[in-house]
Amino acid sequence: MTVQAIYAGDQTYSVSGTGYSPDGEMTDSTGAIVSVTNARALQECLTAGLACNDSHLEEENDRWLVIGDPTEGALITAANKAGFHLAHISQSLPRIDSIPFESQFQYMATLHDTATEHIIYVKGSVEAILKRCEHTIEKHPLDRQHIEQQVETMAQEGLRVLAFAKKTVSKSQSSIDHHDLDSGLIFLGLQGMIDPPRSEVIAAVQSCQSAGIQVKMITGDHITTAKAIAQRIGLQNAGHATAIDGQQLERMDDRELSQVVENSVVFARVAPAQKFRLVEALQSKGEIVAMTGDGVNDAPALRKADIGIAMGGAGTDVAREAADMLLTDDNFASIEAAVEEGRTVYQNLKKAIAFILPVNGGESMTILISALFARALPILSLQVLWLNMVNSIAMTVPLAFEPKTERVMQHPPRNPREPLLSKTLIYRILVISVFNWILIFGMFEWVRQSTGNLELARTMAIQALVAGRIVYLLSISQLGKTIMAKLRGKQPISFGDTRAILYGIAGAVMLQIVFSQWSVMNTLFKTAPLNLTQWLICLLPAVPMIPVALLANRIDPFD
Repeated sequence: MTVQAIYAGDQTYSVSGTGYSPDGEMTDSTGAIVSVTNARALQECLTAGLACNDSHLEEENDRWLVIGDPTEGALITAANKAGFHLAHISQSLPRIDSIPFESQFQYMATLHDTATEHIIYVKGSVEAILKRCEHTIEKHPLDRQHIEQQVETMAQEGLRVLAFAKKTVSKSQSSIDHHDLDSGLIFLGLQGMIDPPRSEVIAAVQSCQSAGIQVKMITGDHITTAKAIAQRIGLQNAGHATAIDGQQLERMDDRELSQVVENSVVFARVAPAQKFRLVEALQSKGEIVAMTGDGVNDAPALRKADIGIAMGGAGTDVAREAADMLLTDDNFASIEAAVEEGRTVYQNLKKAIAFILPVNGGESMTILISALFARALPILSLQVLWLNMVNSIAMTVPLAFEPKTERVMQHPPRNPREPLLSKTLIYRILVISVFNWILIFGMFEWVRQSTGNLELARTMAIQALVAGRIVYLLSISQLGKTIMAKLRGKQPISFGDTRAILYGIAGAVMLQIVFSQWSVMNTLFKTAPLNLTQWLICLLPAVPMIPVALLANRIDPFD
């Protein structure tokens, strides 16, 4: 947050420098460096920014940090560039009392002692300050229209504008209340500061919009400032940052609000109660609403929202208690990253279900049909236990570590009422289950009739099933897509990102070799060792699994 423009004494000034470093200077409209001692209005405006302030700056490792509110830190920095310092103000203008900022009143006020009188300094929104002012520091009548034009000019540049005023009161007055500020304030000037959006926020907004997530800005800033910032970060609807201010919201009933809330992306000068109404209006349209907030007054809206997100750094304890989630770094991009991660987790969960259920379905169909027709079982119960407890785990668990797909944030949000086992997923499970049954039963019967060896027939049926499962696993995993992309001369995802699937397949293959070739396992699981020709025969059924898997992916695509 950096003050870049100041309007005081009917003059405009530019402030150079960035961040909270005191390095910088003030220039007038001609570009000449300004001596603050010769500009009384500018001096008073900067003094008000220092006096009406609860924050301070600290230098740490050659870097200036604000302890408190970033806006107040920017005001301190601007004064420091002109040679005014907080320590001097604290000594020359000791504070007696204060009124902290409240969104209801949109200002903060402090009472200070001087040798001859007490002075009240006030800072806040332009609307709240101007209506309480009567004249300027030069004792000229207040030209509200001209000042509002200056505010509009600053706001169009994306600057947040604060107004400053003061009032002289009796030496005997030792406290201040809101009624002391109802009238009689002397207008001191304006300070416009920039809060440049982080580059990752702009990318996060674009990602959310491509994912079908509406992003709306609710702010206490001037509506022109809010629209300028919205344009800068890409918050638009039909190419425009449609904005509504708090006064317009106040005049709308619930029906009118529900009609405009979808198309508007910026809500400026909004009171806490209006945040609650906005959440209600969006929910009445069937939207799932996530609301961010940090103040005590944000608690009702955070509680009302489907997902209340409180700021972990700047948030109050009340906001944190009311929220469902805590944003530890106070960065909007973290919300987008959480959505992306959540979609990836959900997609990987569906992959695991789509992988393991067809295997169990094929095994169940094999045993059930064989039992109904009183035929020899192609797979024994202990062999089924091996497949489900060892082989399935080796290939299913790695699906949890699948990297995100390229298009994970390009799909619209799913219907929250959609069951985990959707119709398309059930069709996929049925198609693969039937193929697995044909594979097991076909290999078993062919080997049994050819050799008459039940143990060999069961072993080859199991190995053929595992070979088919590996091909099917590749078809739903990012590893398979990476291999195909590599063959086409592209590589959107590196093999390193899919190493979990590689380890899972390698582990499953080694376990199946032990399963059939080790004599101890032959005795325990009633299997038979295979020669090279028999191993190659077991791999043949994996070939027709390729078109079957592609068909399943068309029925129920994961990407």
